[in-house]
Amino acid sequence: MIEFTFWDILRNLVFATRWTLMLSLAAFAGGAIVGLAILSARISKTRWPRSFASGYIALFQGTPLLMQLFLMFFGLPMLGFRSAAVCGLTFYASAYLAEIWRSGVEAVPRGQWDAAASLGLHRLLELRLVILPQAFRITRAPTVGFLVQLIKSTALASILGFEELLKTANAINNATFEPFKVYGLVAVIFFALCYPLTQYARILEKKAAFG
Repeated sequence: MIEFTFWDILRNLVFATRWTLMLSLAAFAGGAIVGLAILSARISKTRWPRSFASGYIALFQGTPLLMQLFLMFFGLPMLGFRSAAVCGLTFYASAYLAEIWRSGVEAVPRGQWDAAASLGLHRLLELRLVILPQAFRITRAPTVGFLVQLIKSTALASILGFEELLKTANAINNATFEPFKVYGLVAVIFFALCYPLTQYARILEKKAAFG
């Protein structure tokens, strides 16, 4: 058994936290980009893009994230890619973000669509300049809330060998045989990451409720 002091364990876990944050931000940014494309298809006037988007969302929301990560881990190398954790979490995030934002689009009053159409704007310009800014403002709280969920979901990437917080904790625990101390610190770190965002989401929700 290797001797680790409390501060040695904490230092290594804090160092590993940066990879958890980087993975979360990369997956959220990628999910936002893909999610916008899925959202555009979801609210399209044409049937087949709507059907594709509905199927995409149903697939990623209706299957376990762990299974999706395994499929990415074993499937992407066949296509020459190896970033299974980032890709898996990106597609997972995109499905949820597209659906969150779709609810915001549907909450925008129909008069806003009519006003945008009266200006002679193309549908993409209607969305970019008029509808989406209002939809994003409506859905800020659930978007931040989903980011909290995404940060916690990065722990599953440890199963694929990604060196994030939980993977590092497993290695330290195997060396120290102090699971309560190690995983207790992991829980505290995740709480420190997620609690401020949770409170921020509640603030945004209250602001939205009071207009």
